[in-house]
Amino acid sequence: MGTPVSGSGRHRRRIRIGLPVAAVGIAAAVTAALLTSSAGAASALPQPTAGPATSAPSLGELERRVAGAVAGDDTAGETTRKSSLSAPTGAATVDAKVIGGTTTGITSAPWMAQLWYHDDRGTADESDDLGFFCGGAVVAPTKILTAAHCVKGYDWHTHGAVVTGTAQLPATDGAGDTDLHGGTVSGVWRQWNHPSYSSTRIDNDIAVLTLPSRVRATPIRMTTSGDTASYAAGTGAKVYGWGRTTSTSQNVSGTLKTATLPIQSDTTCANYYGADFVKGHMVCAGKPATGSDTGTTSACNGDSGGPLVVGNRIVGVVSWGVQDCVARGAYSVFAKVTTYVGAAYPRIDDTNVSGDHRADLWVRNSSSKAGYSLDSKGSSFAARESWGSWSGVDVVLQTDLDRDGHQDLLYRSTATGDVHWTHYVASSGSWATKQLADNWKTRTRIVTPGDVTGDYLPDLLSVDSAGVLWIYPGKGNGTFAARVKAGSGWNQYNSVRGHGDFNGDGRADLIARGKADGSLYLYKGTGKAGTGAFAARVKVRTWSSTTYNAFDAVGDVSGDGRADFLARTPGGTLYLYKGTGKATSEIFATRIEIGTGYQQYDIWG
Repeated sequence: MGTPVSGSGRHRRRIRIGLPVAAVGIAAAVTAALLTSSAGAASALPQPTAGPATSAPSLGELERRVAGAVAGDDTAGETTRKSSLSAPTGAATVDAKVIGGTTTGITSAPWMAQLWYHDDRGTADESDDLGFFCGGAVVAPTKILTAAHCVKGYDWHTHGAVVTGTAQLPATDGAGDTDLHGGTVSGVWRQWNHPSYSSTRIDNDIAVLTLPSRVRATPIRMTTSGDTASYAAGTGAKVYGWGRTTSTSQNVSGTLKTATLPIQSDTTCANYYGADFVKGHMVCAGKPATGSDTGTTSACNGDSGGPLVVGNRIVGVVSWGVQDCVARGAYSVFAKVTTYVGAAYPRIDDTNVSGDHRADLWVRNSSSKAGYSLDSKGSSFAARESWGSWSGVDVVLQTDLDRDGHQDLLYRSTATGDVHWTHYVASSGSWATKQLADNWKTRTRIVTPGDVTGDYLPDLLSVDSAGVLWIYPGKGNGTFAARVKAGSGWNQYNSVRGHGDFNGDGRADLIARGKADGSLYLYKGTGKAGTGAFAARVKVRTWSSTTYNAFDAVGDVSGDGRADFLARTPGGTLYLYKGTGKATSEIFATRIEIGTGYQQYDIWG
């Protein structure tokens, strides 16, 4: 896609870059239910013992990683997969680029991210250094969507750096100075790749990196589960990247490129690639390559992990292709995002107390009024950690309204009914508290399920005394747009809980239990605001009050990418119901006993 950038470097030089150094107030339309006045925190809260604030490398270290990766020449996820399309030696590599495209600016694709990886292996010998580059897309303020072959097997926390906010690749002058061209460099806090990723087939090729702090880049959303229109043959899709611009050179582009590729049918892709193309997991795009750069428009090396976009949503992630990208009749192959949004979404909304991929539990002792967090170990919880006194509140909920990667708490004052949001501010190392609602005493339910409206920003829900369910669409900074009525009749339930996606479609759901007979219903989220926010309820269980008298939904407790559910018996035994991703009576796996003595807690986060 344009003129390649030349340069020199160490050994194989697959990737060659040698450039010269050169609060918004809450809307009044919320009908005075949401306020902006400050309030004191319920108690002195503990400093996070793990998390973004403790995981951010220095700017100098990040620039060193970028410089090392710029000088690198390795290929992410290199594999020895056998393929009929391989070179005569039979060795195929992950090979993705943009040839035949045009230059574009960061204003046209503000969500684009550069992923730089450098590991010097701890030796003075540069020949064993590992350095490579991939693309990615900002899908939430601290989240980067990319390819699993760029992530699996690499320690991004120790060796990685992510650059956002610029259309140009960094430049180094050989003296250790790095010019980011106005971009911002971040470390990587956590990494996740699809658990079924296969390096031999380059299948299930999707991953998410979590950054230690928010970036200013405007996020782009993934497409939705069940999307078929975006994959109709002939649909124009845009690919973005800094990859190779010609099949005759390993040089990548110093500036961001884009190209429009027509989506191809599964049949067309399978006819060319045979068993290498996995229907449902992959999508291919582009006109058949001509055998040379002339007349070919394709992704190529260096574009790996970058997005394929239709209608301003990511429908594919650059995955693999033929060697040198222009073999006659070949197409670019992408991970099919509609298939993986259910697995990736929990990683975008996975904030928890301890800073891992498992949702933790927050509870309050009914006698002492002390709050505690319990770190999830997957199928059990670690010893509780004290959060001090939480006297004078009757609701506490776990959330992350500002999407900064730190677990927030939302609580309601018993005396006034005022609702407050307390959140950790990493820059000051302290907690800040803000009043969100005035006199919500009559609200029978308050829920923080995550993103209900489909914009990846956490929302707030409440049920008023008349049984009306209201959605307060979050803006990602602790403020909200005007409330929207989602439905009525919700006073028939004695419990409404939700945090995350229960049925595996990438949308936040609710679970409600009927007062009359204990029927448990799943309300599947649709990603829309208003009365269409939830699909018709589906009965999944019957749990009377003599079976369970307390519930909690805090997200993915087990860490498998599915939202889980917690239920307590009147005798105080707590059970974990791991989610299965099914919207039927099989919504939960066989219950796991967590322990006894949980009758001492009267508030569940």
